[in-house]
Amino acid sequence: MLIKYFYDEKLAHASYLVGCQNKGEAIVIDPSRDIESYLNIARANGLWITGVTETHIHADYISGSMELASKTGAKLYLSDEGGAHWRYQFVDRYDSQLLKDGDTFPIGNLTFEVLHTPGHTPEHISLLLTDGGAAAQAPIGLFTGDFVFVGDIGRPDLLERAAGVNGSAYSLAKKMFTSLQRFKQLPDYLQVWPAHGAGSACGKALGAVPSSTIGYEKLANWALQYDDKDLFIEALLSGQPDAPKYFGTMKRLNKQGTTLIEKLKRVVHAQPSLTVVQEWVQNGIVVDTRPAKQFAEKHIAGTINLPYNQSFVTWAGWLLDYDQPIHLLVSGGIEMETLKALQSIGLDHVKTAMDSTFIEQLELNETDVTVYNAVEPKEVIDRLDDYYVLDVRHNSEWMAGHIPQAHHIMLGHLKDRINEIPREKPLLVNCKSGARSAIAVSLLKANGFDQVYNLTGGFDKWKKENNKAIQN
Repeated sequence: MLIKYFYDEKLAHASYLVGCQNKGEAIVIDPSRDIESYLNIARANGLWITGVTETHIHADYISGSMELASKTGAKLYLSDEGGAHWRYQFVDRYDSQLLKDGDTFPIGNLTFEVLHTPGHTPEHISLLLTDGGAAAQAPIGLFTGDFVFVGDIGRPDLLERAAGVNGSAYSLAKKMFTSLQRFKQLPDYLQVWPAHGAGSACGKALGAVPSSTIGYEKLANWALQYDDKDLFIEALLSGQPDAPKYFGTMKRLNKQGTTLIEKLKRVVHAQPSLTVVQEWVQNGIVVDTRPAKQFAEKHIAGTINLPYNQSFVTWAGWLLDYDQPIHLLVSGGIEMETLKALQSIGLDHVKTAMDSTFIEQLELNETDVTVYNAVEPKEVIDRLDDYYVLDVRHNSEWMAGHIPQAHHIMLGHLKDRINEIPREKPLLVNCKSGARSAIAVSLLKANGFDQVYNLTGGFDKWKKENNKAIQN
């Protein structure tokens, strides 16, 4: 038996290829939309991908199940649990088997047993793996998807908060409690292979270790320490992070089925030109992927700064529209990476791309090429009343402490609530360290706010300077 682990840091997403070397067959579990890595590993190990499965209808990325089935002819093994509303709508296009609790299916000499484990979603299943070619005829591990993570469990509130299914959070929390009781009855030696790691918004306290065991999770996972259902539900529903608004779109697309990447329109490469970018600003969204410092020093008016880093996908999902053309300003040979990152969450309307290095050569102009200013906390600490102070951190951060004069709009909601912000005063924007607020400043500037300042070092630095001022 062969198990290969794949991890996308930008999505905190784990997927797996499991192969039977004796029969030359393999299955991919919870695949990403970019399937080349699975094909390459299968090829390198003399395996053919004959099966594709996923533990549930994902909400945080576009599944690669259709891509793999189309490319390889693999059979789809998909959940048939949770009721009619949670059934996959594209299964008739492919060789498929719908799965119920207790079902089994083979991949070569490997056997997968289906456990219905609702709680994160109604249709969620986990897959118990047994290697028929091993000396011990007992299961080796459990692919838990978004049911049990290392140190955490899947949140039950996404359907209500991101997809608008009223009342589902409490109902799913109750089901999660029941699913965990079943989990506790499994042998301690079983390995646990989850679909996410630290940084995922599908839980609130995920560990960074890629795998665990059932026995260790029973000892260390906070959610497995509760025997009282009501106390468990209260603990599970409290403290969950903001639910990214694009999760509802992901859920819908993964249920209905998405356009295959090979059928998407090709991105047009444009010659560097200020005039062309200005035209883009008028008819779509222009994303400048340079680091925030470069963007602050010089950028084209109307463009939005989403630096291509580990948070790029998250903020693209929050802030870009799915029905508007997207134009990219990229440099450093990362165009293909950027495109794949956007496609990973279904932002498929990228029309054009341009090398951004020419921006450095442009002359500053108040209307065409502009800057935004950053200020140190010590420069404004005694005159905060002169500004409209805007805090764009998460709600949990805001509740833990904030600048007294500040108003709170989390960055992901800023575009939808931008009309709440007055234009009479200069804006002073802060986050924790200055990175998210830099994105917010670019968004505000693109929407016509002229006097916008980023608080250098964010709330953390302001707090230190404020404590110094109090002591002096």
